[in-house]
Amino acid sequence: MDIKTTNQIHKEDLKAKIIVKEKPHLWFTTYVIVAAVCLAVYFLLRFKAFTVLGSYRLLLQHLTLAGFFVFVVLMTTKGVELLVVKKSPVKSARYNLVRLIHLLSVVIAAFIIISFLFENWYTAAVSLGLISLILGFALQTPISSLIGWFYIIIRSPYRVGDRIQVGDFTGDVVEINYLDTTLWEFGGSYQTNDLPSGRLIRFPNTLVFQEPVYNYSWEKFPYIWNEIPFHVAYESDLKYVEETIRAIAKEELGAGMAENIKMFKSIVEQTPVDELEIKEYPFVSFRINPNTWIEVLLIYLVEPKKASAIRSRLIKVILPALLKEPDKVMFPKTNNR
Repeated sequence: MDIKTTNQIHKEDLKAKIIVKEKPHLWFTTYVIVAAVCLAVYFLLRFKAFTVLGSYRLLLQHLTLAGFFVFVVLMTTKGVELLVVKKSPVKSARYNLVRLIHLLSVVIAAFIIISFLFENWYTAAVSLGLISLILGFALQTPISSLIGWFYIIIRSPYRVGDRIQVGDFTGDVVEINYLDTTLWEFGGSYQTNDLPSGRLIRFPNTLVFQEPVYNYSWEKFPYIWNEIPFHVAYESDLKYVEETIRAIAKEELGAGMAENIKMFKSIVEQTPVDELEIKEYPFVSFRINPNTWIEVLLIYLVEPKKASAIRSRLIKVILPALLKEPDKVMFPKTNNR
């Protein structure tokens, strides 16, 4: 099987999964039907014809009635989920709410089943407490990860869609489960840029308590500072180099970046950090390189996921402009002739 055929199969599988996810009404209808069946079986078991089942008759009645209430909970959960998906415009908040609703529905369903299996609430509560105690000792790591999930939901160190670094892991958050987080890695050991590597990274949620979390997609200011170094000889016209690079970068990045600088200043003013002096944008700064040339640094704001593409675009435009004036812009190689 060739690569093209394999990729086509993967795409068809992914498309099928998406179609399934886009039919929540089908699940709702299924829950209604199963709940009705459970209730019908419960009433049927009350007839004398089923006394032949003996002691199992009462157990089946409890199970079918418990099943009815469980599927009512699932119906309610699916209805609330549809409402959240429809009313919540923020994708990350919608994702977290749906996950929380699913967890609550599982807890309620488990409590209903245990309650119907025992004679009274006290026995059910004691049994649930004992089970929780045993599971607490046996599943310490998963429970810690679940606590980490609550921390992620409440404190939001990162959300679905954010570009983050946790310890040695860097990537875009594609899924936050109850026990672990999945990243779509960028960079990695096979690349030196910030493009997706194609690999998935999955780490337990407990890692947020053990490692610092770097979030490149902060909601209030979803930009990072980036820089491109250009090396020129000492004899170059530095003023011309600075003006040329700044003018080209300003045109390529667009006027909207100036508004982002104002936003950045406003955010800094609201923090205990001393106000930074930002006179103009983009910035061009100079520093001496040990290899007997000058580094000209272009510093600018960029969205993290577009950093590599914008860097390449700026280099392709700036270098030809500098090469047009060999008398004003001399590169180290030219200087060594």
